[in-house]
Amino acid sequence: MLLRMSTLFLRTLREDPADAEVPSHKLLVRAGYIRRVAPGIYSWLPLGKLVLDNISQVVREEMNRIGAQEVLFPALLPREYYEATGRWTEYGDTLFRLKDRKGADYLLGPTHEELFTDLVQREYSSYKDYPVILYQIQTKYRDEARPRAGILRGREFVMKDSYSFDLDDDGLKRSYELHREAYIRIFDRLGLEYRICSAMSGAMGGSASEEFLAPAENGEDTFVSCRECGYAANAEAVVTPAPPEVTTEHPPLQVLDTPDTPTIESLVTFVNERYGLGITAADTLKNVVVKVRTPGSDEVETLVIGVPGDREVDFKRLEAALSPAVPEIFEAEDFARHPGLVRGYIGPQILKDLGIRYLVDPRVVPGSSWVTGANEPGRHAANVVAGRDFVADGTIEAAEVRSGDPCPRCGGALSLDRGIEIGHIFQLGRKYSDAAGLDALGPDGKPIRITMGSYGIGVSRLVAVLAEQGHDELGLVWPREVAPADVHIVGTGKDNQVEVAVRLAEELEAKGLRVLVDDRPGVSPGVKFKDAELLGMPTILIVGRGLASGVVELRDRASGERQEVPLDEAVDRVVAACRA
Repeated sequence: MLLRMSTLFLRTLREDPADAEVPSHKLLVRAGYIRRVAPGIYSWLPLGKLVLDNISQVVREEMNRIGAQEVLFPALLPREYYEATGRWTEYGDTLFRLKDRKGADYLLGPTHEELFTDLVQREYSSYKDYPVILYQIQTKYRDEARPRAGILRGREFVMKDSYSFDLDDDGLKRSYELHREAYIRIFDRLGLEYRICSAMSGAMGGSASEEFLAPAENGEDTFVSCRECGYAANAEAVVTPAPPEVTTEHPPLQVLDTPDTPTIESLVTFVNERYGLGITAADTLKNVVVKVRTPGSDEVETLVIGVPGDREVDFKRLEAALSPAVPEIFEAEDFARHPGLVRGYIGPQILKDLGIRYLVDPRVVPGSSWVTGANEPGRHAANVVAGRDFVADGTIEAAEVRSGDPCPRCGGALSLDRGIEIGHIFQLGRKYSDAAGLDALGPDGKPIRITMGSYGIGVSRLVAVLAEQGHDELGLVWPREVAPADVHIVGTGKDNQVEVAVRLAEELEAKGLRVLVDDRPGVSPGVKFKDAELLGMPTILIVGRGLASGVVELRDRASGERQEVPLDEAVDRVVAACRA
């Protein structure tokens, strides 16, 4: 493949786009790889499309390697498939819904479990047909409330989704491991830094679930890791080790006057100075009220979450714990409708009488004693004992996770990092096969309910992740596996330098390399050099002033290493560099 910049559909920019927040967004736009159409929607220009296709090919090769077979479903889907599994309502506002001219309901596919299940059910009937793995690489649609960071979080994106169909749980585990190993090979080939983290299944359903996260300062996901045992998990999936139950006797509950204590900090200071309690924020019990809406229902539940006062409620963890129900902030008008909930002074002592469900952090164990609200303005209560003065309706993982928290596996200290989700694998089980009645006739003629796995990779997101991990102050730095070209040849434009650059480009193309040559007339050497650095091909060959002495300059974009090579050796040296 030979690309000539004189005819390539490309316009580079010197300034960052005004709406860009992260390096990948800035650089992909400046380098002419993508262009914004609407919030969360982008066009792919020729160089960007090449990167996207190269990543897709790596994914395709590794999926084919595990025996998966590629199919392609429509993006426009009728409502009934998603109605059968409940996801027409579970997905809530993230679905793009529309009607055809006859008034029938459709959606733009966010993911395709239902279609894969239906296809297999229509085509396969015997146990002899299984196992099978099918996949597609296709555009998906989700109406993100806050599309941001360019193609990192868009409303239209390219995804590889695959599904395994097995006769039993042991088969599902084998299919899951095949995908896990394939994902490792894919991300290793792409040269990505990543972590494999335990995760929540969310609206997907199922049991075992792992995320592949690329560490990034601006990542939207938080994950924890333990250096002592190797444990890693998305923060939403972290399990809090519960302390042992407390068996010691506690004094009776005591109501305290605590005026002007709107915060946990002010409360702790006041009760320590006035009453000599000697407590810390961790000894207080913070009670957060939320509204919970179940998709497809008009009912709204009032729910109170109890967490130690030194921690905040992490709404992402709360959302994951309550999924598919959706929590919302309790507003002033909501408190007005619930006069029994005294804002700022809520305690769990009366919640059962009010008919309000109460879920607590795992640290709130039976026998533990707390300072919490007394359900009266300006008053708190001390010696409020779990199991004696209140009984929770259950536990919930909703409190923020912090660096230094104990590892749930070994007890070591956890570290906290940010990351970008690049892949997610699920052992779905029988949620979708139950909804569809997907069975195979066994050798005894009795039906066997098929068990499924679901496995996704954000293909278009990987373009941005590679840009996040592979750039410097000059521009993009692509790994060779996905770069639009192996080598970028710059003819500076004086004397016969462009002619020599084109000749070298043709010779390298004949050797099987992908070549981008800057043969633009009337463009200054400085602009060409800046574009070469911005576009980010792994190898750069400069045909410039050294040509008069019979040499050209070979640059490694990643390391910045430069060396002069004789012109008659240039082709062989470039081939060697590209195939090293």
